[in-house]
Amino acid sequence: MSEPVTLSFARLTAAPKGVLIVLTDETLAFGAQTQKLLKGADAAITRAFDAERYKGKAWSTIDLLAPAGLDAPRLVVISVGKAGELKPADFLKLGGVAAGKIPSSAREATVVLDLPGAKIGPESAAEVALGIRLRTYTFDRYKTKKKDDTERGALAVTLLVSDEAGTKRAVTVADAVGDGVLFARDLVNEPANVLDPPEFARRAEEHLSSVGVEIEVLDDAALARAGMHALLGVGQGSIKESRVVIMRWNGGPAGEPPVAFIGKGVTFDTGGISIKPAAGMEDMKGDMGGAACVTGLLYALAARKAKVNAVGLIGLVENMPDGAAQRPGDIVTSLSGQTIEIINTDAEGRLVLSDVLWYAKEQFKPKFMIDLATLTGAILVALGSEYAGLFSNDDALSERLTKSGQETGERVWRMPLGPEYDKLVDSKFADMKNTGGRHAGSITAAQFLQRFVDKTPWAHLDIAGTAMSSPASDINKSWGSGWGVRLLNQLVKDHYEG
Repeated sequence: MSEPVTLSFARLTAAPKGVLIVLTDETLAFGAQTQKLLKGADAAITRAFDAERYKGKAWSTIDLLAPAGLDAPRLVVISVGKAGELKPADFLKLGGVAAGKIPSSAREATVVLDLPGAKIGPESAAEVALGIRLRTYTFDRYKTKKKDDTERGALAVTLLVSDEAGTKRAVTVADAVGDGVLFARDLVNEPANVLDPPEFARRAEEHLSSVGVEIEVLDDAALARAGMHALLGVGQGSIKESRVVIMRWNGGPAGEPPVAFIGKGVTFDTGGISIKPAAGMEDMKGDMGGAACVTGLLYALAARKAKVNAVGLIGLVENMPDGAAQRPGDIVTSLSGQTIEIINTDAEGRLVLSDVLWYAKEQFKPKFMIDLATLTGAILVALGSEYAGLFSNDDALSERLTKSGQETGERVWRMPLGPEYDKLVDSKFADMKNTGGRHAGSITAAQFLQRFVDKTPWAHLDIAGTAMSSPASDINKSWGSGWGVRLLNQLVKDHYEG
């Protein structure tokens, strides 16, 4: 998708253009350079503060149209609250808040990154720029005309920064991550009649090979030869072939085991024979949010040349209810050799992941495996859309994921695993069944997946509440959020790069 915003950077002393956005703190003080820019408009600003009883609460804003004494069509003041306590995620939020205050009719804007008593360095400035990109993203590929003037046209935003050269270097890294997030959003937002498994695989190969990722695509015949019958069973009711895409980024020492990310990619989920209710089924185009995240993440790692060996594997299927579809009561043999009784064909994502997890474990002997899946509605009941559910067999990996979530704002909450739940997925006729019933639905799904990881450190992220149709935020107004790309990039950056 083309982006509606073009970003550039200049020194704090540069002349601003268009809508002027400046920062203050809880004391309503301005930075030294901002004071110079606003000189002559002091009286107008004071009157506006008094009229609105503006107290400088964090993230509160005030607008002044054509303020007297200032050569700007609009002045926006944003308070960051306690300036000395800002974290990286706050600067990302700041970018989103700033972008949200630029009217759709504007074609130019300037954001002055200047605060009293706190220098905004290159990395923080880069986060502000990323926040602007994420906030202004739209998916309008299929709109043939604009509704009205509320839809944004082309916008040029200049960020005035204390270290122009350093910021441009930091933005190169942030842009790689942003590109990965926006690619993931594009994938989730696409309709299922366009983005079927073969087309998803084609786009992943085309997009990621451009940044040096090695791609291997397994088609139906190759999957059958490999023995991925659990995955193939999900897709056998569709006229669209299934795919597994293997993406390798070799940025670390030769021979060092990779870190592995696995994504559920059900490009449309009717529920199969256990068909879903009609209401809301259109949302099931987003049931590949895990695969979208993994694809965007591998792009981000490669584009920023991460010093790590990483592999991403996505299982792409379409779950449809035709005469060839698998039935409740069927028994399939997974790649691991374990047999699975199908109780409900709408519990399909775990079947896809079981084969891909086993393949990743056996083929790559990774340091860890993290899978992401829009797996259960039960996780929405437990956590809503604020946290993703985290299940893991490894405390250190869980703690690192939690820390990365706090840093990026893509938060996870650890949920329990335990042998007591195993009896809920034991089967009378096979090694296991693919659902444990209504109670503890997210936990039994994770307990099922744990049977396919052996001793490999592993984490499962249930992102049903965060990857699609999540609440609008300061950095996302899109139906597809691209959730997880920033979280996992931060995890790799902080803990696994050489």
